[in-house]
Amino acid sequence: MSLTAALDSARNSLIASGVQSSAISRNIAGAGQVGYSRKIAVLDTLPGAGVYVAAIQRAASTGLFTNVLTATSASAKQSAIYDGLQQIAATTVDDPEQDQSPTAMLNKLKQALHQYATAPDNATLAQAAVSAAKDMASTLNQATQTVQSVREGADADIATSVANINQLLAQFDTVNTAVVKGTIAGDDVTDYLDQRDSIISKLSQEIGISVSIRPNGDAALYADSGAALYDKKARTVSFTPTNTYTPGTTGNAVYIDGVPVTGASSVMPLKSGKIAGLAELRDKATVTYQSQLDEVARGLISAFAESDQSGAALPDVPGLFTYPGAPGMPASATVSVGLAGTIRVAASVDPAVGGNPNLLRDGAISGNAAYNYNTAGNAGYSTRLQQLIDKMDTPQPFDPSAGGKPSGGVIDFASSSASWIETQRKSADDGMQYQNTLLDRSNAALSNVNGVNMDDEMSLMLQVERTYSASSKLISTVDDMLNSLLAAVGAST
Repeated sequence: MSLTAALDSARNSLIASGVQSSAISRNIAGAGQVGYSRKIAVLDTLPGAGVYVAAIQRAASTGLFTNVLTATSASAKQSAIYDGLQQIAATTVDDPEQDQSPTAMLNKLKQALHQYATAPDNATLAQAAVSAAKDMASTLNQATQTVQSVREGADADIATSVANINQLLAQFDTVNTAVVKGTIAGDDVTDYLDQRDSIISKLSQEIGISVSIRPNGDAALYADSGAALYDKKARTVSFTPTNTYTPGTTGNAVYIDGVPVTGASSVMPLKSGKIAGLAELRDKATVTYQSQLDEVARGLISAFAESDQSGAALPDVPGLFTYPGAPGMPASATVSVGLAGTIRVAASVDPAVGGNPNLLRDGAISGNAAYNYNTAGNAGYSTRLQQLIDKMDTPQPFDPSAGGKPSGGVIDFASSSASWIETQRKSADDGMQYQNTLLDRSNAALSNVNGVNMDDEMSLMLQVERTYSASSKLISTVDDMLNSLLAAVGAST
């Protein structure tokens, strides 16, 4: 090797060492940054020129990154469902201190009726029975408010999620353009790639997502339903919040580029992500539970209904429990949507508004004498009270689509409803725990590939320093040899 070639090789080695040192310094600085991927200076050699830095690359794994995106979306969906169901269950089912669940209140009402039946002439026990009935109606009212509040919250969260997606897609467009331009120009785009991956990770929390990498580093994004989120430009994700949320209303759909991706009319339904979980909570789980509450209310009205005692074959009418628009018995859940939110105790038996609680014993709560059971006016009459107690356990049909027990007493149905919501919550909790564990392991696996290990970086830095020292020494040696050669040539002349 000539002295000139040796000098060029040493100089190139110094340049490469400088670039390597810069990459290591970036790694050390970025070790604590979320989403940072380790940078690697890729070395190559040229005959007669020595080593040079061919490119700066990231330590990355497409497969592991895809696994993280999938796990993130699945975890976000399960968390959204669980949080909503937990809120419902905590206030309507499992409040051990207050014991205000529909089943508990039904049993308290039944107990109050038992006590009243043992002393039907006792005004205090009559008022206690009416008070228990009012508590029962209030429990159903409040449960409905809770369910509708969860639905409203889910709807508002969907709107927030959609806004986040559109904002992230705008950021993605800027960074993706920089990646493409930098790749074409041959620049180092690894920091832009980190930024782009970070944006994609945030998007995966809101919506299930897949990534397609094309020539020049260009990326296209698709929802897990197949709808395009970004292809050369960001697509619009739109949603109109539901302003009035009452039982029976249907939440509005989320649209991607004009195509519905949530709701019954969706042709490309989302499978994962926060939006998918919120939509399922808003339009399925809460709707089913509301139907169950409505069926409990309808069952109560039916169990406490009064029948004609005059022989005129008049239709049954609501008795202790009624609702706006009575008389007239709610025939099914179809015509009683939201009934649990409006059920109440008849004013005619409520002493708080001037009513007579003894009508619970005697009948004719509706004001029609044809429904009077205690025609003799006997203060010790308990037959009607015993009938009401028995009717709470008498099997009656319930709407099968509500998801509770299709036939049984109203207490049995309320118990099956509590079991249903608890089962749903437990299932969501199990799913969330599993997905969170999977996400943690996926993140750990990815971190092992693209994370920064300080020990490794410091060891590599020592190697680079040795190479730099050796190259410097080689240059110094060549310089001495050249000086000696020039001196010898000068002496000979």
